[in-house]
Amino acid sequence: MVENRQEFGHWEGDLIEGKNHQGGIHTEVERKTRFLQAQLIKDLKANETVRAQREIFNKLPAEAKRTTTVDNGKEFTKHKQFELPVFFADPYSSWQRGSNEYHNGLIRRYLPKKTELRVVTQEELDDIVKEINNRPRKCLGFRTSLEVFQKSLGVAIENRM
Repeated sequence: MVENRQEFGHWEGDLIEGKNHQGGIHTEVERKTRFLQAQLIKDLKANETVRAQREIFNKLPAEAKRTTTVDNGKEFTKHKQFELPVFFADPYSSWQRGSNEYHNGLIRRYLPKKTELRVVTQEELDDIVKEINNRPRKCLGFRTSLEVFQKSLGVAIENRM
């Protein structure tokens, strides 16, 4: 179910590092809908990653928070404190989190490598994410990630009632 993107609520997470490893962005992409969320982090430590991950997922209902898959980076050592169950991709297997890697590349179009991320505001990052989530996608029948995410969220909540 997770591999073929049929079930809503499974995420892929990662970290985008800033210039000279100063600051970064924690990203999460929902696998079925390709919906992106991102949160600035002030440093690349595990505590800051936990804070960012909670910030991303706190506002979502349980139906949208089944699992997340991350890499084996040191920023994920406190994964037991995350909002949802965590799986780890195999080492050197970024293809196992391909949606997240692709979306990190989209963010890099706005914020290239060597960008000083400590001067980027969360509002600026939110604008970038909003633009990415409102792009029509061929893989989604030319609907946007936002449209498909909202519909999937509505269906998940309806199924709960």
